[in-house]
Amino acid sequence: MKRREFLAAGVAAAALAMTNVEVKAEVTDSTYDGKSADKQQSARLCLGSQLGIIPGGSMEEKLAKMKAWGMEAVELGGNVANLDEAKKIKQQIADAGLIPSAVCWGSHNGDLMSFDKERKQKGTDDLKKVLEGAGIVGCTGVIYVPAFNGQSPLTNQEMRKMLLDDFPALADFAAECGTTIIFEPLNRGEAYFLRQVADGAAIARDINELSSKKCGMTVMGDFYHMSIEETDMMGAFISGGKLLSHVHLAGGVSDPRRTIPGQNKSRFVEGFRGLKYIGYTGPCSFECGVRGDREVEIPKALAFLKKEYELAVI
Repeated sequence: MKRREFLAAGVAAAALAMTNVEVKAEVTDSTYDGKSADKQQSARLCLGSQLGIIPGGSMEEKLAKMKAWGMEAVELGGNVANLDEAKKIKQQIADAGLIPSAVCWGSHNGDLMSFDKERKQKGTDDLKKVLEGAGIVGCTGVIYVPAFNGQSPLTNQEMRKMLLDDFPALADFAAECGTTIIFEPLNRGEAYFLRQVADGAAIARDINELSSKKCGMTVMGDFYHMSIEETDMMGAFISGGKLLSHVHLAGGVSDPRRTIPGQNKSRFVEGFRGLKYIGYTGPCSFECGVRGDREVEIPKALAFLKKEYELAVI
């Protein structure tokens, strides 16, 4: 039998078999629970911001503007490591009728990814302090970057091993504080390790499996970094699944770079489809610059994002 005849016969046999067999797609995504329709219905857009881009002379004024503009969540900085300050911030946010989201902490100069014991211990102690403060305020987690470019001599393999060795205990500490550690993937111009949401979710999953609480590590997605590193925004968020706990909103790889949504060509519909698919209800927070009058541009960006979310039909 010639090769072409052999292939044709195989296709015909397969087609005949398909008429007699009920085919069921095999679900291999560990985040899928068979209730995607229910999850999509529960999804909602919870908009918020870091305080830095909000105009105002005091925290109270900034929070009042956020509330008036229709925001719901406030992203904080490392000052929550001062536990007295954390208690004060918690009350200020509650008085404004808002909720806390994440604490943007960063890499601590890559100290936790160091072979230097003193440097590593200092980074670990400081992370624990900010986790305690985040727990007091009621934050979803502390955003953590293992290392920016130039901050660690470790290879990708060494860094992953160090995370799996050291972070199960830190994940348990975070859970005991009532919060999480949130991996933030960055683009290659800023970090050589951890650049995609799926990477962060996989490492967070493995750390959770090695920990006793099983819930102290999560991951986030940043639209700006994702637009550089991800091939599919919807798929990237789906890969985060139930471990996705925070989202950064920023657009514009260029023209202009990393500015508020609506001030550049960046669109958010595909990413929002992914968030709807997994039933995401967590905070989506501005981390970006703003061109022009912020009193005008920030409300415009909020309206733009709400329209993008409406267009994100699955």
